[in-house]
Amino acid sequence: MTRFFDAPSIALAVTALVLAACSSDDPISGDAIDLLASPAGVGGRMPHLAISDNNLVVMSWLESTETGVALRWATLDSGQWQAGEEIARGDNWFVNWADFPSVTPITEDFWAAHWLVRKPGDAYAYDVVAALSTNSGRNWGTPFVVHDDDSATEHGFVTLFAWQGQAGALWLDGRNTNPGSSHEHHSGGMTLRGAQFDADANASYRLELDALVCDCCQTDVAVTEDGPVAVYRNRTENETRDIHVSRFINGQWEADRAIADDGWVIAGCPVNGPAIAAQGSDVAVTWFTAAEDNLRVRLARSNNSGETFGDAIDLDVNTPVGRVDVVQLPHGVTLVSWITESNGQAELVVRSVNADGVAGQRRSIAALSSGRISGFPQMELAGDAVVFAWTDAENGTPSLRSALVSLDTLLDH
Repeated sequence: MTRFFDAPSIALAVTALVLAACSSDDPISGDAIDLLASPAGVGGRMPHLAISDNNLVVMSWLESTETGVALRWATLDSGQWQAGEEIARGDNWFVNWADFPSVTPITEDFWAAHWLVRKPGDAYAYDVVAALSTNSGRNWGTPFVVHDDDSATEHGFVTLFAWQGQAGALWLDGRNTNPGSSHEHHSGGMTLRGAQFDADANASYRLELDALVCDCCQTDVAVTEDGPVAVYRNRTENETRDIHVSRFINGQWEADRAIADDGWVIAGCPVNGPAIAAQGSDVAVTWFTAAEDNLRVRLARSNNSGETFGDAIDLDVNTPVGRVDVVQLPHGVTLVSWITESNGQAELVVRSVNADGVAGQRRSIAALSSGRISGFPQMELAGDAVVFAWTDAENGTPSLRSALVSLDTLLDH
């Protein structure tokens, strides 16, 4: 059973359903999209966006070096990226289009970063390595391995998040799998685990959230006014791989549950994880599914910090590739982005959903490749605008792109 699938390559019939609120795309004028000068050098790719508690937007990315790769970051100031800074570099890093490093501000001063380092053993054996900064990224402490096992198995698809002034981490952990020579399912299950780290890298709340999850889909966490809420792609014994949620309540992660009963049975990882965002007690989760041979990007929302979710709605039922992101705005408004493809042309698109659950028209942000080189586009709130970041390709060479679009342009009125 091959583990990796790309949504565009799955031979699926696409439904003819049309969402009433989306009769056609509403392209944004080029004048309304402010393309930003990239702080990355040649070969910059795999962007990650995060925002600090003082509303500072931080972008990180991988960049090629003479012998390997480096993890770099930059901040957005007055609508421009500042000069990029390097955290670490290596010639033995595990570099994967879907499993990318990150830099995340925990507080204004306390930041966390992670990347992946190969280890001897299986071809897909690698560790999650992290470093911490207590002066807003100017200096970084000694790197350390996030997980507490030394197995030659996969550890990755990490989410770093602010957790009561400390650094929270959530990751896929393969310690229960049996390594082999090929990238196949092994007898043990991929697990989902988490931990909390203080500024000295001391760990607490080392807990297993789920003993059997999808092997290579991104995880995500949003922090509500009542605590962290984690989302991920689950896996059952009959290979159903729907999106599940778990809240951290009373010192432990609660039993997981499905956000929606999609019923996507697939004997391999679709490499297409969910995204979550929160404002106070308002939570939005978006994801891709191809259940029953229908390609869909879906959205479900909660107004009680993820305790319950309303019915999911479909935002794209035509030709979505997935690779979603989400931003939750004040007053219950949600923005969802994803890649869609039609007639051989792929686009990064965005759509708003108002507090009443009414979806606006789909808006196109940029043309890009639907292949792996484009990675997973990112979206983050930047004051009265939204910053988008993605990987473009010029003659096969990756190139980091980003743009600012005003909220007023993105919202239906």
